Amino acid sequence: MKLFDEIPVERPATPLLDTIDTPADLRELRHSQLSQLADELRAFLLYSVGCTGGHFGAGLGVVELTIALHHCLETPHDRLVWDVGHQAYPHKILTGRRERMATIRQLHGLAAFPKRDESDYDTFGVGHSSTSISAALGMALAARTKGEQRRVCAVIGDGALSAGMAFEALAHAGHVDANLLVVLNDNEMSISENVGGMASYLAQIFASKTYLNVREGGKKVLSRLPGALELARRTEEHMKGMVSPATLFEEMGFNYIGPIDGHDLTTLVNTLGNLRDLDGPQFLHIKTRKGKGFRPAEADPIGYHAITKLEREPAPPPRVETQAPESQGAELPAAKPRKYCNVFGDWLCDMAAADERLIGITPAMREGSDLVRFSQEYPGRYYDVAIAEQHAVTLAAGMACEAMKPVVAIYSTFLQRGYDQLIHDVAVQKLDVTFAIDRAGLVGEDGPTHHGALDLSYLRCVPELVVMAPADEAECRAMLSAAYHHPGPAAVRYPRGKGPGTPIPEHLEPLPIGRAELRREGAGDIALLAFGSLNGPAGEVAERLDATHLNMRTVKPLDREAVLAAARGHRLLVTLEENAVAGGAGSGVNELLAEADERVAVLNLGLPDAFIEHGKPAELLADCGLDADGIEAAIRRRLAARPSDD
Repeated sequence: MKLFDEIPVERPATPLLDTIDTPADLRELRHSQLSQLADELRAFLLYSVGCTGGHFGAGLGVVELTIALHHCLETPHDRLVWDVGHQAYPHKILTGRRERMATIRQLHGLAAFPKRDESDYDTFGVGHSSTSISAALGMALAARTKGEQRRVCAVIGDGALSAGMAFEALAHAGHVDANLLVVLNDNEMSISENVGGMASYLAQIFASKTYLNVREGGKKVLSRLPGALELARRTEEHMKGMVSPATLFEEMGFNYIGPIDGHDLTTLVNTLGNLRDLDGPQFLHIKTRKGKGFRPAEADPIGYHAITKLEREPAPPPRVETQAPESQGAELPAAKPRKYCNVFGDWLCDMAAADERLIGITPAMREGSDLVRFSQEYPGRYYDVAIAEQHAVTLAAGMACEAMKPVVAIYSTFLQRGYDQLIHDVAVQKLDVTFAIDRAGLVGEDGPTHHGALDLSYLRCVPELVVMAPADEAECRAMLSAAYHHPGPAAVRYPRGKGPGTPIPEHLEPLPIGRAELRREGAGDIALLAFGSLNGPAGEVAERLDATHLNMRTVKPLDREAVLAAARGHRLLVTLEENAVAGGAGSGVNELLAEADERVAVLNLGLPDAFIEHGKPAELLADCGLDADGIEAAIRRRLAARPSDD
C-alpha cells in the first residue's frame, strides 16, 4: 500500500483507475491489479477532496473495502447500502462519477452523501446514521417476496452500530432469516483485537463452502444422537468466541465472520466471495483505520474527518510604513465573529463553574457541538451517549428528576430522532432540561439531511416548551442562561458558523423570555418581525424601506404586546425566519393576531415547502429569497399586488 504524507496539488496519474467507468469494468480486473487500483483510488481521493473540501478520513479507510465489494457483488443488481455516507466518496468515484468529483458539495453538483436520484448505484439516500441495516433488510425481504435473486449488503461503522435502530434491525433480520450481508467497518471501537494472520485465516475458514457444507452435514448426522447436536453447537460457539466476538451476533441469528483486516484486499475478496452466495443473515466484521494511507489523517482521525478546500497561499503584499494619525479618542475594537457552537462551549464551562448541578450530554457530537473543553474540565459531569439521540433526551429527563440541571447539545436534525422523548419524557412531565440546538437553518454543503429547516415548526407545537432564537453571539449566551434558569424545558436554536461579530459579555445574566427588542422605529407602514439569524438582512431591508424592525428573540412564548403594537401601528407585518414557513414562527404570529381579532396584512417569509439542496449557505438563502435583496423584492411584490389592502 502506498503511503502519502501530503495531499497532491496536481492531479495524480491514475492509468488503471481511468479505465473504470462502472463496477463492471472493475470486475474485469485480475486480482493482482486490485492493489494498484487501491493506490490510484486513494491518490485520486486525496487530490479531489483537497480541491473541493469535504469528508475525508472515512473514505480513505474504506478504499479496499469499496473495491472488494464492487468486485464481488454484481452492483447495481446486488444492492449496496452505505450507512451515514461519509465514507462513500470512493464508491462515487468507482460508479461513474469520477470526473464530477470536482463539483461535490457545490450548488448543483454531486451530493456529499449517497443520493438515489444521482446514481443507480446509490440504492438508499443517507446522511444520518444507523439506517443501513433496516433499509437493506427491507430490500432483501422485497426481493424474496418478488422471487428475485440478489444479494443485499449493508455497510455500517462501529459508531453507527451503537444506535438502537441498528440493533432492532439486526434482531429482525435474524428472526426472518433474510439473505442479508452486514459488513461492520470497525475503525475505532475495540470490539476485538484479534486481527492478524490467525484471525484472518479462521475467518476465511468460517466463510468457506467446505466448512459450511461440513457444518450442515454434521448437523444432520448429530441430530440423530441425543444431546450431540447441542454439544456440537456449543463447541463451535466457544471456538469462534476464542478468536472473535461472535456470540452476540450468532445469538441474533447471524453467521458471524471476522474480524479480518479491512485493508488486506486478498483476504477481503476471498471472504466476500465465499459469503456472496450463502443464504441467510451473514455478518462480516472488518477492522480498518480511519484516514488509512495518509499519515496525518492516521495520526489525527478526528481532525481529518473532513477538510476544507485547500487554497494556495497568496504572496503577502509589500509592507508599507505609514504614519499613524493622531488619536481623536479611543474606539472599541470591532469584535471578531465567533462560531455559535464556540459561544455555547464557553457558556457551558462558565455555567458549570457557577452551578455544580449542570450536566452536559451529547449524542456523539463532542467536537461538532464544542464540548471538548467541557469534557476535559468536567469529565465527571460529561456524558457522550454515542449515536443514541433518543437515549440522550430521556437520560436528561431522568437526571432532571433527581434535581440535576442537564444540558443536551444536539443538532437540529438529530433532535428529530428524539422527538417522542422530548414530548413524552420531558415536556409532559415539565422537566427542567435545556436543549442547545445547533445547526439550525441552512447548514450548507451537507444538504437536506442536515438542514435544520423544521425545528421551529416541530418545537413550537409542544406544550410547556420555551423556544428562543438568537440574532447574534451575545444573545446566544444570554438566551442559554435564560433557558438554563427557566424552571422547565427550554430550547435555544442557533445556526452553524459565525455570528455577526457582536461583543460577547462575560457575565451569565439571562435574557428576558418573551420580550422582543425594537431595533428600528420606521416612519413607513411596514414592520419586520425577524427571528434569529434573519435579523441581519432584516436590518438592511428596514433601512431601505424606512420600516420598523423588531428582533422577536423568543419564538414561544411570543411577545404579545410587541406583536399587537406592530399590527396596530402598521399596514403590513412581515415575518422572517430561517425555518419552514409551514408551522413556523410566522404561523405563531398569525395565530396570535387571529386570536386577538386583529386585522392586518401579513407576509410570512421563510424556507419554501421543499427540501433544499446542498450549496453554500449564502447561495441557498439567496436562492430562497431570504437575503436582503430577496426580502425587499418580496415585500415590493406584495405592496404592488394589493396596494389597497397594504
